[in-house]
Formats: sequence, structure tokens, C-alpha cells
Amino acid sequence: MRIAAVQHDIVWEDRDANFARLAPQVARAVGGGAELVLLTETFSTGFSMTPGIGEPEGGPSSEFLSGQAAEHGVWVAGTCPEVSPDGELPYNSFVLAGPDGSTHRYRKLHPFASERDRFRSGEGPVTVQVGDLRVTPFICYDLRFADVFWQTGPDTDVFLVPANWPAARRHHWTTLLQARAIENQAYVVGGNRVGTAGDGTEHAGDSRIVSPMGELLATASGVETVVLADVDPAEVAATRERFRFLADRRS
Repeated sequence: MRIAAVQHDIVWEDRDANFARLAPQVARAVGGGAELVLLTETFSTGFSMTPGIGEPEGGPSSEFLSGQAAEHGVWVAGTCPEVSPDGELPYNSFVLAGPDGSTHRYRKLHPFASERDRFRSGEGPVTVQVGDLRVTPFICYDLRFADVFWQTGPDTDVFLVPANWPAARRHHWTTLLQARAIENQAYVVGGNRVGTAGDGTEHAGDSRIVSPMGELLATASGVETVVLADVDPAEVAATRERFRFLADRRS
């Protein structure tokens, strides 16, 4: 399966503007052969903590992803602030929309800094079968916590990690993406935004797709673009057969 990470800027707290800007970029990714397209963390609002920024579960951002998936016949994913029916604070929800109209959700386990005061934490990892691939999403700050990757690694072929990772710590982002691929012998797709957020935070992108051996299959930095690479569950299985260290882990 060919996967694309769309590296894009975000208009601060303006969903309609972001939908208009992102639709052509999704189409560009599909034109490049992508069957799964990853947008960034909080692709429709920016990493905003403004009270009331949340939308209902299945709201406009989720509808955008589902609409793009249906229009192009591919999987489309990104995160957005969603308020569940049983609470006031939103989750940072990863929404994966399928071409068949299905949607799957993972809720960010590790809120970052002041995010923990304005957002709820999710309850656990989620793995979704996408064609022949076992896909596990995490979100931005989750990348620092190896234990959740280790927990899901044996049953995962591809980790998807959308982010709003600051340029000031870009070396952490690139290093951790490769580390998570190497230590779990799985593909890692990291999609980060570019541009300056409404709170002044700068982002350098550095989106990349990493092989189960830690090799860089596609990279980008600094500008809006699309990174593309083919991923194959057989390569995951072959890597784990050659180097059987996953079985030696102790809990």
C-alpha cells in the first residue's frame, strides 16, 4: 500500500479555510498513488487551547475526512478536537475514515503541557486493519513514550504519528520516529505541520516515512509538500524473521 503524509500549514482556528486548502493537497496525494493519506494533528484548527474549540464527535472535521475518503476511494486520517457525549472537555481524536464510510478513532493518551488542562486523555491504543496492514495511530507527544509502542508493536505493521511538533525540538522528532521504527521493526509515518501557529510556535515539518529497519524512505522539511512511500506487511514479517529480538523483551 502506498501511504502519503501531507505536510501542510494550518490557518489558526479556521476550519473552513483549512478544508479549502487541504482538499487539493489530498487530491495531489491520491494522484501520486496514495491509498492512505495522513494529515497532521489538529489539521483543521491548529493546536489551539481556546475554550469551546471542540466540536461534536462526527462534526465538521470528521465529516471532511469522510468526504475526502469517499470522493477519492482511499483512507484519510488526521486529528481534531472532539467532545464526546459524556463530557465537556474535548479529546484530541485521531479519526481514520475509510472509503466504505467507516470511521475509526484513537484518542491521544498523553496530552502535552497545558493540553492536559483543556483536553481529556484517551483510554488506550487502537489498531485498525487497513487492507493487509495492521495500522496503529499515536499522536505527537505520544511519540516520547516507548512503552505504548512496545505494547502494540508485535501486532502492528505501520504506526501513524500526526503532529504539531515545534521546530525548537525537531531533532527529538526525527530521532524518535526512527527509534520507534527500529525497536518495533515496523514502518513509522510521521506527519508534521509547517508554518507558525497562532500562538507563535514555529514548525519545521520534517515529515518522514521510516522502514522497519530504520531507513528513511521519504522525507521533507520546511515547506508544504507530500511525502509518499510504499509499505508492505511482508517486509515487516521478513525483518522480524531475520532479527528475532521482539520475542526477547521482558515486561
